[in-house]
Amino acid sequence: MAGYGQFCPVAKTMEILDERWTVLIIRELLSGSQHFNELRRGVPKMSPALLSKRLRSLAKAGIVLRRDDGNRIRYELTPGGRALEPIVMALGAWGVQWRTALGEEDYDPSLLMWDMQRNLDLASMPSGRTVLAFEFPDVEPRTRRWWIVVEADRVVDLCDADPGFPVDVTVSADLPTLVHVWRGDLSWSRTLRDGTVRVTGAPDLRRAFPSWLKLSSFAAVPRVPTSTS
Repeated sequence: MAGYGQFCPVAKTMEILDERWTVLIIRELLSGSQHFNELRRGVPKMSPALLSKRLRSLAKAGIVLRRDDGNRIRYELTPGGRALEPIVMALGAWGVQWRTALGEEDYDPSLLMWDMQRNLDLASMPSGRTVLAFEFPDVEPRTRRWWIVVEADRVVDLCDADPGFPVDVTVSADLPTLVHVWRGDLSWSRTLRDGTVRVTGAPDLRRAFPSWLKLSSFAAVPRVPTSTS
């Protein structure tokens, strides 16, 4: 993008961060994504060509390093890139407090499931393989069902096709409801009590399931009360 032509540090910073998707790519790298396909799952509505372009720009700016990792490239943040973490977290906290309304286009099952599978509390889950199934009756058939498979060695796999293993816990909810639980706008206890989220499985697993999900990094951000007049 063209520069702002200002010596102000804010202007110089925004010359890097102001392009569309750039901050979200940094968010994904901060969240642990390292390879191109992992980054794509974190920004599913971004084209692969544009993602490649933005990664090259970030590497040129000294924010991202490209390293050989066998037969593929691994991306990681430089010290300067990692120093952006409090800025990204502050943007997210501001969004929770002041931009709470979501539009229909914001509810993305693939992004929700990608976030959930990488934020499991693996230490609290049963030993051996655990399979979680998720059903969203309100979305189109091709993205309606998802599976998270946690193997005995704590390797986690997200599947959009039935992996063929017995399911331990099944979660069924409208997509907006589970998004708002994940964001911290709604509590597990409330949604389970009123039936907007339905969890089936063995009683002990069903009771333990909410403790397996750590929720969004922004779920604990205090909400600003809506003013009334």
